[in-house]
Amino acid sequence: MGDGESNLNVLFEHAAGYALFKVKEFEEESLLQAEVEESIRDFSRFAAAVRFVNFSPFKTAVAALENQNSISEGIIPDDLKTFLASQLVKGFVLGVLDPKLGSAISETFPKVKVRIGPLINEISRGIRTHIHKMVKLLSSEAGGKAQLGLGHSYSRSKVKFNVNRADNMIIQGIALLDQLDKDVNTFSMRIREWYSYHFPELVKIVPDNYLYAKVVHHIKDRKKLDEAMVDDLEEIIGDGGKAKAILDASRSSMGMDISEIDLVNIETFAMRVIKLAEYRKGLLTYLQSKMGAVAPNLTSLLGETVAARLISHAGSLTNLAKFPASTVQILGAEKALFRALKTKGKTPKYGLLFHSTFIGRAGSVNKGRISRFLANKCTIASRIDCFTEHPTSIFGEKLREQVEERLKFYESGEVPRKNVDVIQEALNESRSLIEADAEGKKKKKKAKKRKADEMLEDEENGQEDEVILEPKKKKKKKHQEDPMESSFYANNNGNDIAVDDDEVAEPATKKKKKKKTKEVE
Repeated sequence: MGDGESNLNVLFEHAAGYALFKVKEFEEESLLQAEVEESIRDFSRFAAAVRFVNFSPFKTAVAALENQNSISEGIIPDDLKTFLASQLVKGFVLGVLDPKLGSAISETFPKVKVRIGPLINEISRGIRTHIHKMVKLLSSEAGGKAQLGLGHSYSRSKVKFNVNRADNMIIQGIALLDQLDKDVNTFSMRIREWYSYHFPELVKIVPDNYLYAKVVHHIKDRKKLDEAMVDDLEEIIGDGGKAKAILDASRSSMGMDISEIDLVNIETFAMRVIKLAEYRKGLLTYLQSKMGAVAPNLTSLLGETVAARLISHAGSLTNLAKFPASTVQILGAEKALFRALKTKGKTPKYGLLFHSTFIGRAGSVNKGRISRFLANKCTIASRIDCFTEHPTSIFGEKLREQVEERLKFYESGEVPRKNVDVIQEALNESRSLIEADAEGKKKKKKAKKRKADEMLEDEENGQEDEVILEPKKKKKKKHQEDPMESSFYANNNGNDIAVDDDEVAEPATKKKKKKKTKEVE
């Protein structure tokens, strides 16, 4: 286009390092773009349009990963800074593929003109295809290995240091819970239909799916049901009247006879349904514990399942915290919203929040109002859960009280408390709780220090006792080895017994010495 465009350089970030390429002079960008597009497959034509300038390899694989992490976050790494600083000339124009990196480069080097667009994309595509031919230091095999290694390490680091890894467990848990609900209901309908050929009256007596499967597994053949089995049935159902009603119905049932093979299949299928229902209960307790740890305020406001569905629909707790209250209100009702916008009808008043108890308790006139108010409190609770350093459920409980007061206000006109007063109460309670936790931790630390000091004192006392005992043993050894010293100390202390012993011992030693001297002679 102009003289400045003749200085167009393209930065290419490879897994092995940074490469800089110079684009030939051109008058019209569209013509050059068409030429580059046509010459991507032909290396000789592409090399005429784009020329290799310089290449800066990474020193280690760790350095490559650090550079990749910085570029993905829109931060210019130090290696790239030094590389670009060495290549800067007057009128330098730099083409960059990543817009975030381009803005970071323009902030770091204000004199550099950064270009982003379709031309740069096409040139980068051609460089990616022919880089092993243009850069002599980089072979195709080495480049492939570098790309594979960096790809594995980058993916591993992203998965390992994922901020939303606790949220992902909740998302998978609530998805599995919903799937189990569907499966248990489907299987329960199948076992009801199957066993009703044999005992149709049982469906009306035991309406619950889980209990029905347990009763079927216990009864099996209705003709074999007698009064001895009534006590066991009463334990399963928890109602003696229903157990007797089952016994009476089995005696006058209209069902047909069924073979042993069919009964075995019904029994195994009933056992499968029972195990699925029990696993669902265990999964629900797991989800409750997870939600209590990740989002305690949102859980205390809405309940575990509704709060988990909101997090799952938003993608993560951080995403949910970013949403405004108007978006939270209609989460889960996107189809109805866009249908209403298209047909110019009424927009939905609630989405997933409909499953909370507050919407059901409100009157038909006040359902929209209470859903809007509840969405507002949900955004507050999710933001507190997402960004607090000391997670507690105090704020969620206070927000729940506010929703209850608003329901009373719509029913009876009783004026609720102000939001400022409620939040101030919650703040005071949370501060007192944090201070109590801190004091408890300090007491625990002091107790640990005392125990450690006591242990050290005991060890020191034990060592002192050992030191006191050791010299006595050494003195005894000295008495045996050097009798002259023992007689000297005995004379000074006035101990006659020690002197007699030493006097007896002296001639023996002298005789030994004489014998030794004779032997030497």
